[in-house]
Amino acid sequence: MSTPYRILVIGPSWIGDMMMAQSLFMLLKQNNPDCCIDVLAPGWSLPLLVHMPEVSEAIRSPFQHGEAGLRQRYLLGKSLRGRHYDQAVILPNSMKSALVPYWARIPLRTGFVGEMRYGLVNDARKLNTDALPKTVMRFTSLGLPARQTLPENIPLPHLATNELDISASLDTLNLADTHTPVLALCPGAEFGPAKQWPARHLATLANDRLDQGWQVWLLGSDKDVDICASITSSTKGRCKNLAGKTELGQVIDLMSRATAIVSNDSGLMHIAAALDKPLVAIYGSSDPDFTPPLSNKVEILSLRLSCSPCFKRKCPLGHLDCLNKLEPERVSNAIDLLLEKESND
Repeated sequence: MSTPYRILVIGPSWIGDMMMAQSLFMLLKQNNPDCCIDVLAPGWSLPLLVHMPEVSEAIRSPFQHGEAGLRQRYLLGKSLRGRHYDQAVILPNSMKSALVPYWARIPLRTGFVGEMRYGLVNDARKLNTDALPKTVMRFTSLGLPARQTLPENIPLPHLATNELDISASLDTLNLADTHTPVLALCPGAEFGPAKQWPARHLATLANDRLDQGWQVWLLGSDKDVDICASITSSTKGRCKNLAGKTELGQVIDLMSRATAIVSNDSGLMHIAAALDKPLVAIYGSSDPDFTPPLSNKVEILSLRLSCSPCFKRKCPLGHLDCLNKLEPERVSNAIDLLLEKESND
């Protein structure tokens, strides 16, 4: 029996990017079903990678985002030599991200030139942003031989879920697994308020669905506690506020039970898309053409004002019209449209 082709992927540092990286994993498996894919990734991402059946092993990266850690990188690379990887695919563009594969003596090291990584990356690709305008296209292109054209249909990320895990998460968080429809709201966004739909709009949407007999779950990290508390207050405590109370694996389980999801441009948006849930994705300061949710059940809402996308943390004009003027009624209508399409499929 021949030894399977072994690939080490150096994973990205953000949830959304890691979700888009799954398209690369899927493409690698399509082209070589017997290949073995390991992913070196931040510790927070390990619960995410568990839900990606293409990944054989997730290896915890000991480095903080932006940390050089040269000696640690050398020792980690040395420790990986015995795994005899045939290829490394390096998704980040930093020089330090290419050091572990180099010190692991992986013979083929594929990545974009990035920070002048000639030598460290010996299968170096020059990034053509016109040909590869989207992040997912850039990632998946690294899974193909140089100059090979991307397939017309890039695989869409898809997270596998487990009914036992879902039931356990519902029990742990005291959530009834009923037939009542559930709206999951994801009010947070890592890059700041210019990506966050206002709390008052979220509360209006939540009250509308609660009045129709829905459950509303608020999902987010510790950073989202304040905005979720505001929404909960504005709905007279009728929402289930789970911000800061869930681990990433539990969030995946809860999202898989939602009837519909509304999210800003965030990591949770990409997770929702990969769970194939009806998703309304709201864009303000960012560009839906660059990092769109990868799903066939998504409605992207962006007012596309002349001042957007500005890619700023805070509105440089002081009005945040790109989000303030996106009315709850429009989001509610988008939910109904998605559910109607789903029922007709």
